Amino acid sequence: MAIVTRNAPGVDTGALVWMLLPMHAEQHYLVGLDLAGRRVVVVGGGTVAQRRLPRLVASGAVVDVVSPEVTPAVQGMADSGEITWWERSYASDDLDGAWYVLACTSDTAVNARIAADAESRRVFCVRADVAVEGTAVTPAVGEHDGLLVGVLAGGEHRRSAAVRDGLLSALHEGAVADHHEKPSGVALVGGGPGDPDLITVRGRRLLSRADVVVADRLGPRDLLDELAPHVEVIDAAKIPYGRAATQDFINASLIEHARRGKFVVRLKGGDPYVFGRGFEELLACAEAGVPVTVVPGVTSAFGVPALAGVPVTHRGVAHEVVVVSGHVAPDDERSMVDWPALAALRGTIVLMMAVERAGAFATALIDGGRPADTPVTVVQEGSTRTERVLRSTLDSLGADVVAEGIRPPAIIVVGPVAGLAPR
Repeated sequence: MAIVTRNAPGVDTGALVWMLLPMHAEQHYLVGLDLAGRRVVVVGGGTVAQRRLPRLVASGAVVDVVSPEVTPAVQGMADSGEITWWERSYASDDLDGAWYVLACTSDTAVNARIAADAESRRVFCVRADVAVEGTAVTPAVGEHDGLLVGVLAGGEHRRSAAVRDGLLSALHEGAVADHHEKPSGVALVGGGPGDPDLITVRGRRLLSRADVVVADRLGPRDLLDELAPHVEVIDAAKIPYGRAATQDFINASLIEHARRGKFVVRLKGGDPYVFGRGFEELLACAEAGVPVTVVPGVTSAFGVPALAGVPVTHRGVAHEVVVVSGHVAPDDERSMVDWPALAALRGTIVLMMAVERAGAFATALIDGGRPADTPVTVVQEGSTRTERVLRSTLDSLGADVVAEGIRPPAIIVVGPVAGLAPR
């Protein structure tokens, strides 16, 4: 097995990328592509594309997805402007101007045609269905402390993924990967706010041993690209006021695959029990006799403000923190929040799922006695490369959210702490 090292793009010269390849597999020439600002075409919008897209976006590529249908998670990336989705079937001229192509459809004939069209244009093409028939292959990749680790094994995807996992495990733990008895049942794993480095060590370890991953749109998407090829990814995305997997579907998927002897990881954004319906999923599994492991995560309610420079508590400023769901309006009969009592507090209020009704919540707090000039910080897509931060006040919040085009997911922090961020 040969080891090739090079400097990782965007990383100091002391950080190296490891690329491994069996000596006999001379079909592939190892190289790192700088795709920043260059057009990449992904044909197909299913879970295979869903797994590949986050890393392409992270590379700075200009990504076009061509597919009549896409998963809710891919649609979410299109809605947020991370990619462009062409809602139709593939045509040969889709490859015009492309630097790199991924054929990810479920139709072998279509993938073969894409590969042929790419070759005629001298554009490298990855075939997700038959790797050896493409002109490029995607390595099993992972990141650790500034290192980008990529492994090729001559088309033997499971082997390359196993070697990659062993390397990452050794790097993470400073020891040989754990080969104890494989876990069973379901693991509810909190993935943190979105940055893949913010998942817990235990969560990442369990994810690397999963047979099936039921993934949220708000979870750390980049980690899906690190999964072994045999791992089934089930899209459980919930797009606000749009397409969504029902909770019954999610519960049934967890139970069905676990009963088949598969180890299932439910990868959730933030913490499973902070407005994540994690306990509903635990109850469903328990009633079905399926064992469940809960792995807490960094909740977005606290982690996202912290990364944006806003402490939810500070000595002499705030002695209480209240986390509130904003999925229903203050005057909605389903609301379980005592808004007058909340307005009477002097500490920090963290509003989640509240972007669409930000103005209504601000009015309710002002009507309840909160000063109109109370500082507010809104953090959209916190911890990710598309993070945006809006500074406002209660009386201006509704108008500012609309004017700045703030969209979910976003965390709204109300209180004096929102005015403490270092300038």
